[in-house]
Amino acid sequence: MTTAPSTTTDEAPQPAAPAPSRSSWAPLRPLILRLHFYAGVLVAPFLLVAAVTGLLYAGSFQAEKLVYDHELTVPVGERKLPIGEQVTAARKAHPEGTVSAVRPSPEADATTRVMLSGVPGVGEGHTLAVFVDPYTGKVRGSLEQYGSTGALPLRTWIDEFHRDLHLGESGRLYSELAASWLWVISAGGLALWFSRRRALRKVRGVKGRRRTLGLHGSVGVWAAAGFFFLSATGLTWSAYAGASIDELRTSLGQATPSVSAAAGGEHSGHGAASGQAGDAAHGVGLDKVLATARAEGLSDPVEIVPPADATSAYVVKQVQRSWPTKQDAVAIDPASGQVTDVLRFEDHPVLAKLTRWGIDLHTGILFGPVNQIALMLLALSLILLIVWGYRMWWQRGRGTAFGRPIPRGAWQQVPPQILVPLLAGIAVLGYFLPLFGIPLAAFLAVDILLGEIAYRRGRRSYGTPAA
Repeated sequence: MTTAPSTTTDEAPQPAAPAPSRSSWAPLRPLILRLHFYAGVLVAPFLLVAAVTGLLYAGSFQAEKLVYDHELTVPVGERKLPIGEQVTAARKAHPEGTVSAVRPSPEADATTRVMLSGVPGVGEGHTLAVFVDPYTGKVRGSLEQYGSTGALPLRTWIDEFHRDLHLGESGRLYSELAASWLWVISAGGLALWFSRRRALRKVRGVKGRRRTLGLHGSVGVWAAAGFFFLSATGLTWSAYAGASIDELRTSLGQATPSVSAAAGGEHSGHGAASGQAGDAAHGVGLDKVLATARAEGLSDPVEIVPPADATSAYVVKQVQRSWPTKQDAVAIDPASGQVTDVLRFEDHPVLAKLTRWGIDLHTGILFGPVNQIALMLLALSLILLIVWGYRMWWQRGRGTAFGRPIPRGAWQQVPPQILVPLLAGIAVLGYFLPLFGIPLAAFLAVDILLGEIAYRRGRRSYGTPAA
């Protein structure tokens, strides 16, 4: 299921029990056992980092609300000011940069966010969020913001730590490696657990390595579905596997669509940019645009993106990614105030919807606190499985020595009619998941080299059945 070996080689002798389909399973079990062992030992450090940082990220949503309560909330007043006045108040306090988006107060006690891009000192790809009291126009503070979920500094720092260890693009390799191998280790652990006789799965009344093995297997089985999900969704926005997934979705016509931001009709390019550079007042203005979007059924929370140039339209899009998902979007001509394009989330391709929901579930947004608690439990399970896995490795040794590795030669026991399709499938997977394929190839090369050295020194003979 996760990270380290599960084997019975060094346990007390048990009565032999034939496997249900020995002809096909018996040769594969030693091979899976060896893969599960070595993959667990070598990949576990990367999984441990991902689990710890993922645990922190799952808790960062609630921590963010506490740490930035002053900026995020306001006393409820009688009447909210027009959006245009709120943006004007933000621009008086922060005239630097340009208005890239506005998120009107979505709840009675929430502030309005005015996002500024091109602000000196703000990181690339980030914006400065100015928080405005929608009732008084008073600016309650400003914070650097990142991403479509509006992550503030605390959550942004944890998010980047989880994603790339603050090492940039090269750091993303660690998380992709973890995601590429988590499902492999989980599948191997499941196969080993279900192949064991029921008596060997008991935890009560046993001690030592068998108890550790029972805990490792039982928790791993219960958490396996969650690990498969985290692995699959994590790969969807990884560097290399994610690119392959995007290409596949595009070729199938399942890419995520976007609303057209071109200002249509005869008004295109005439009066579209009547506001001054750096503000958000173009043509009919923010309040008219918001009213038009409301008439199209776009309820809170929404984000208003001003026209990028004289030929562009306003884009108003829903930004609720919790359940039920609100992701409708409309484009509105800044000169006439007419809707030029509409995109409904219900019209998105199936894979686009599944990708959206999968990512939001992975990040703890889709079902709010319940989602976040479930992710924290999964992260804790993974941490425990790693600890138990390494403990089993230690317990397989003698005295203070680390455990002995699983004997080589397991692949030689696999019939060609099983081995050849298996190798072909692994090759295909390795092509689309390079951080699975490359480490596996490296492991095999080193393992074969060490086996050849051991063979020449007369320590073992090839084809010796593995444990």
